[in-house]
Amino acid sequence: MPRVASLYLPHLAIERVRRLERPRALPDAPALPLLPVDDDPGACSVPRGGGWRPGARWAQAEDARTAIVEEAAALPLHQQPTMRELGRRSEAAEHPFKRAPAAVVRQPVAAAAAPMMHTVPLILAEAIGQRQLIAAACPAALALGLVPGMAITQARALVPDLDIRPADPGADGAVLDGLTLHAVRHWTPTAAPSGADGLWLDLSGAAHLHGGEVRFCARLVRFCRRFGYTARVAVAGTPGAAHALARYGREAVTIVPTGGEAQAISALPPAALRLSPDAITAAQRFGFDRIADLLPMPRGPLARRLGLASVTRLDAALGRVAEPIVPVVPKETPVAKRRLLEPIGTAEAIEQVIADLLADMILLLQARGRGVRTLVLLLERIDGSEQRLAIGTACATRDAAHLARLFHLRIERIDPGDGIETMRLAATRTDPLGATAVAGDLTGEAAVPDVATLVDQIAGRVGEAALFTAAPVESDVPERAVHRAPPLEAPTGWPAWRRPARLLSRPEPLTGVLALLPDAPPRRFTWRGQVHAVVAGDGPERIHGEWWRRDGEVWAVRDYFRVEDERGARFWLFRRGDGVEPATGDFSWYLHGLFG
Repeated sequence: MPRVASLYLPHLAIERVRRLERPRALPDAPALPLLPVDDDPGACSVPRGGGWRPGARWAQAEDARTAIVEEAAALPLHQQPTMRELGRRSEAAEHPFKRAPAAVVRQPVAAAAAPMMHTVPLILAEAIGQRQLIAAACPAALALGLVPGMAITQARALVPDLDIRPADPGADGAVLDGLTLHAVRHWTPTAAPSGADGLWLDLSGAAHLHGGEVRFCARLVRFCRRFGYTARVAVAGTPGAAHALARYGREAVTIVPTGGEAQAISALPPAALRLSPDAITAAQRFGFDRIADLLPMPRGPLARRLGLASVTRLDAALGRVAEPIVPVVPKETPVAKRRLLEPIGTAEAIEQVIADLLADMILLLQARGRGVRTLVLLLERIDGSEQRLAIGTACATRDAAHLARLFHLRIERIDPGDGIETMRLAATRTDPLGATAVAGDLTGEAAVPDVATLVDQIAGRVGEAALFTAAPVESDVPERAVHRAPPLEAPTGWPAWRRPARLLSRPEPLTGVLALLPDAPPRRFTWRGQVHAVVAGDGPERIHGEWWRRDGEVWAVRDYFRVEDERGARFWLFRRGDGVEPATGDFSWYLHGLFG
């Protein structure tokens, strides 16, 4: 179910200029009146010359401590100071946050002046032929009737005090391009500019990653506000409806449920459908003030009055005609494209086009000295819908035949529909890759087979999650010391302690354990209903809990033993606790792994 968000920046050009301005300095704060200073040395136990800590008056003389203790002992019991007070000073310390004495009057501090607002209206001028017209105006200028398209001379006649700056569409476009690339990398893989003041974001299958559409729109508005841009966002089932609601809606965030596009845009003017100026003039002449006036009209008469393009815009906003979003691909992403003369739908034809795309992609990768790790195949059908097919490799490669085999394993997932007219291949992840080694060497010896090719083919059949290797983690707790790693990774840093070949996912309790505390291995235990008599044992290997993870592991202790029963089976089991202190564990036994 498609969901499209339209981001509208109504004052992009003006706010970009405002960001470049240096903030005006605030007026100097008035000097605070000096507070009266108590020059009585007795008011504080710290001498003016320094060298004593507060409350250490008793340390100034050798016999001061004894005198203070004797004086305190002569007082009644209820008046004697506590030992804490006696250790620092002879009198109780006053509260540090008491109200100031009445003699000390603090003058009220003048309130800090508010930041100076831009009182002079700002407009941006652009040259069209021999005329200077308004390209953008700030809200203050718009409130005075200075709208884009008005001549600068007329604007000066209406408002003599104007701040006129030259417009820079290139800089505005650069801001929008940077925002689009940020959206592609962090929000959704499909984003594209929707004119000179907004973006289209395809949220299909991506909104839940940001907490839902409501939270995503709120975060998007806050993100733009943080950089000084006013933003409005609308989410609908079609790009046309989202575009219209973002620009002509009244709310900062508008979310339309799927199927409610017609009702949501019915109250908007026809200009919200991105009609041409001639079509807008014709709509006004025929009395079409709202989109609701266009909905019941037959398509034939409506096309004769407003033009066929206007009818297409209306159908696209209602979801009757597909309006695909052409995503912006980052410049560093290699892309190969084929636009077909006739739609194709057979597996053989699709594989042939994929081979051509791979040949172009290999040339791009060779020029950049990189190898592909992830390839995404985008197929556009004649009905305007798009389908994706992605493959991944265990290591960087430029082997076109190997990549073609990986696509062949997933060719049955492609649904051509009525036909495919455009195919694009994008390398979304690449790694540096130097020269490719030849198959053999000059001595005639055969080259070592590439294991990565086998890994990729197996992953293409059973899935990437089914292939992995074990890598160590810096942890003493056995169940935390291993994690899954890519199949071709060469893990290092394994501990010197011997570990079992098979580690149980969860330690299983043992019953009927006979062992001599605190350090002897068990002589007999029962596991899964079977009694095992131990003939040899080694240990203990003591492992303490990771107290920085959980408070319950502060005193936790495990004593691990390697034991062998009379049948030759070897087990790795442990006892909770050190065998002496009950706080370290309840002395229960568990089986954690098997050797061999």
